[in-house]
Amino acid sequence: MKRYCLLLDLVDDPDLIREYEEYHKKIWPEVIRSMTDAGVESMEIYRYGSRMAMVMEVNETFSFSRQMQINTENETVQEWEKLMWKYQQAIPGCKPGEKWVLAEKIFSSTNFLNK
Repeated sequence: MKRYCLLLDLVDDPDLIREYEEYHKKIWPEVIRSMTDAGVESMEIYRYGSRMAMVMEVNETFSFSRQMQINTENETVQEWEKLMWKYQQAIPGCKPGEKWVLAEKIFSSTNFLNK
């Protein structure tokens, strides 16, 4: 199983951040189904201020291009993504239209603890 960490910023507005978190307490079933169809086994999102970190554990069928294709073909997921842009903003330095950005892993305790 692989693990990825992606980063994103929210619009720095307490009311919008609260709304965003409320949506994530009731994620639409089609969005969850799209994630599992893409090979996502688990996903967690963490927030510090307006910075978000998403940790995904994925199975061997997962690829970012496959996930994008599945999401693009699902109108409900597209509606969700459009709605989420109200709350989200790209991290400085991102390409236009780019949302979640893959973080580079620089340390893993397993490199030290399992020896």
